[in-house]
Formats: sequence, C-alpha cells, structure tokens
Amino acid sequence: MRALKVYSFKNIEKLISTRKGETKFGEKLQFVSELDTLKDQKAKYVLFGIPEDIGVRANHGKAGTSGAWMAALKSLVNIQQNRFNKPESLLLLGELNCDEWMEKASNLGEEDPNYHVKLGDLVKEIDEQVSAIVEKIVAAGKIPIILGGGHNNAFGNIKGSAKALKNPVNVINIDAHTDLRQLEHRHSGNGFSYAIKGEFLKNYHVFGLQKNYTPEYIFQEMEQSETLTYSLAEELFSEDVSERFSEELEKIAQADFGVELDCDAITGFPSSAVSPSGFSVNAVRRFISLAGKKENCRYFHICEASPTENDAQTGKALAYFISDFIR
Repeated sequence: MRALKVYSFKNIEKLISTRKGETKFGEKLQFVSELDTLKDQKAKYVLFGIPEDIGVRANHGKAGTSGAWMAALKSLVNIQQNRFNKPESLLLLGELNCDEWMEKASNLGEEDPNYHVKLGDLVKEIDEQVSAIVEKIVAAGKIPIILGGGHNNAFGNIKGSAKALKNPVNVINIDAHTDLRQLEHRHSGNGFSYAIKGEFLKNYHVFGLQKNYTPEYIFQEMEQSETLTYSLAEELFSEDVSERFSEELEKIAQADFGVELDCDAITGFPSSAVSPSGFSVNAVRRFISLAGKKENCRYFHICEASPTENDAQTGKALAYFISDFIR
C-alpha cells in the first residue's frame, strides 16, 4: 500500500506518560513491519488511522476531522494495562499517509466552480487505499478498527471487507444521517450509496436517524427497499435504547457485518456536524460493547470526530470506544 505509514513503537514512544509501578497500554501494543505478515500475528484487532477531512469538505462540511487520529492515539496509549485492558489483543498498524492529498485539497480554490468535484476526485484515490488495506486485514482473519477521517471512508471499509469475504456485508450505522445521498462526486455523504451500487453492501440499518436532517427522497428510497432500514432518534429517546439497539443488531449480525459510528450522533460531541441532540457517550459505549461481542462482526469504524487543538476529552472518548470494542 503506497500510502500506508506502518508504525513501530518509536512512533508512539514519546506519547506515553510512564509512571513507576504502572504499565500503560501503549507499552504493550503489538506492531508489524509490513502488512503481509498480519496473518502470523496473535492479535485479533488491527487499528489504523485516516487523518483527512477531504470527504467532509467535498460534502460542503467543515474541516477538522483530520485531527481525530492523533487525539485518539494520545489517549489510547496512556490508558492502563490491567485485567480489563489487554493491549496484546490489539495491533497498531499505523496510518494512511494523507499528507499529499491534504496538500492538494488545500491548493484548490473554493471559488472554483468544480471545487467540490475536484475534492471528490481525491476522495476516490483515498477510497482505493482504504479498501486495499481493509481487504488485507480482513483476509488475514483480523478485525480492523478504522479511525477517520470523514464518513466517506465507510465505502472503502465496506468494499474491502466484501472483497476479502467474497460476499456483500451488512452494516449497522450509529448515525444522525443516512449518508445515502445521490451518486454525484464522492464525498462523506454518499459512501453507502456507492457501496450499494458496487454490490458490496447488503442489509443496512441506520440507528439514531434524525428527522430534521434527512431529505424526503431518502426516506422514500429506504421505505421502498427491503434491505435499507432505520430507527429514528426521536422515537428512541423514550425507549430502553440499549435494548432497541440489541434488537436491530441481532438482525444485522446474522451474517458478516461492520459497525459504523458517526460521532455526529452523540450529543454535543465535537464533530463535523455537532448536534445538541443525540445519544450520550455512555449509551454509545454500550452499543459498541454489544456489537463487539458478535461473532460475525468484521470491522469497526469511528468517524467525523473533529477535536480542537489539545482537546484531550474528545481523545479520551475515542479511546473509550476502541477499548470497549476490543474487550
């Protein structure tokens, strides 16, 4: 993978705050020298980051999701190794080196009538790299944990998983939006549309869809489909939300499936489309724990987080999501 930056311990050593008598998570993480050796590793989970916000900008959104990877990593490597946290189960692969794409995107003028289309062309290049990495990880019998980045990367996750498994996959998406927008230029709002077009996605459920931000044509398309379903956020707020999530998860988890978490679905969470209404962080942690226990779970994607500089709290939340999933 030409754009994959494979990590070693040296890449995270300076991020770890050591303390006498304690062992931090980062001190015991697993590494590889190259992607092709994954199948020989004991770790079940493989973590990599996608520090970009090009897909979000291509969808007329705000930049900032490129900072989520490092914010999460700084927190993750400093959680405690103990009876509940077992870093030997997680292999830190590294990150997709997005510097060249981000530079090209920054050189595009917003006054250009083709500005968003040109950003979409860059997203297509990222798609190919994400898909290839995920395919390698899944084919090696591992479960990738992907931390973006925008929700445009869902397409690469789904495509890569489907190609490795030689079958389309199901997805449960914890999200305020469907990301089923039209098949125009590639962006963060149509990753699932392209996955359906490519026949990589089978059954798709959006958990927490908000009434105020879903176009009518998408509601109509979903209601006319046998494979597209949703649970409205406004109807979940008065229910036992964990029980309802478990019910929807059972349907999706009958076959190979992926878990998508768009941080826009979390109340007040720093994200590309921050919202005053949504799920609590603790509720989302329960969802993730439930999904991670399912035998057919093939990948986990966290996206759209947009921390400000030195935002340790967002990094901590993202680290919680990762550690909950691998328990």
